[in-house]
Amino acid sequence: MPRISRRLAPLAGALALTLAACGAGAAEEESPTLRIAAVMSPMTDVVEAAAEAIEEPYSIELVEVADYVTANVIANDGDVYGNFSQHEPYMQTFNEANDGTLEAVQPVYNFVIAFYSKTIDHIDDLPTGATIAIADDASNRGRALKLLADAGVIGLDPEVDPYAATVADVADNPKEVEFLEVGISALNAAYDEADLVFQWPSHIAALGLTPEDDGLLTELDATFALHLVVRAEDADSEATEALKKAFTSEQVRRVIEENGTIEVAF
Repeated sequence: MPRISRRLAPLAGALALTLAACGAGAAEEESPTLRIAAVMSPMTDVVEAAAEAIEEPYSIELVEVADYVTANVIANDGDVYGNFSQHEPYMQTFNEANDGTLEAVQPVYNFVIAFYSKTIDHIDDLPTGATIAIADDASNRGRALKLLADAGVIGLDPEVDPYAATVADVADNPKEVEFLEVGISALNAAYDEADLVFQWPSHIAALGLTPEDDGLLTELDATFALHLVVRAEDADSEATEALKKAFTSEQVRRVIEENGTIEVAF
């Protein structure tokens, strides 16, 4: 039967399990237990469902970590076999900044992203001089700015790829909005301070909000489907093929379809 570990805590304990002298890639050839890092629900729920579905001789062990950077660091360093916590653009940004060798091997689900507000009920009511909180990483920052531009709140430099846009690329700002850039995990705190806040559904759920009911601007873009990620050297291995099959199983499909904010991407 598959084995599932709900949490490796503290995180230092997970890092201390680094396999001596060889790294996880080589060790996984000897062990059928594939350790997969994930940050929070529904990502962790998907990993658990995949653990139920994976075929022998493999099993999946969930390594629950506190943030997305850690999930990538321990996967890139070989402390876990892979992770399920991000879309491919975020992974690519990590690779570029850290000489990483991570590879997205299987899209699993798409999710609705949205802007939320505690003070207004419609985007047309956004006041002049409003503060807009957006993510500070390149991929989510560009996604947020593109969504604002598509809604006419701002205008972006037409010479710039909107997915790669920064605040410096805002060419038209009729409402003279100001931007607050913080990490995805800190955006919920900004909900009380800013007039408009960009956030993932998995995080905003902690405030009792959903994109369908509370989003002022929403978007579902397959470019940002969450992927199973492993190191490039393991991308074509038998273990990875077993993982891909498990992450596209009926067990995983049921978990996704029972969640109103995500959609099957396989």
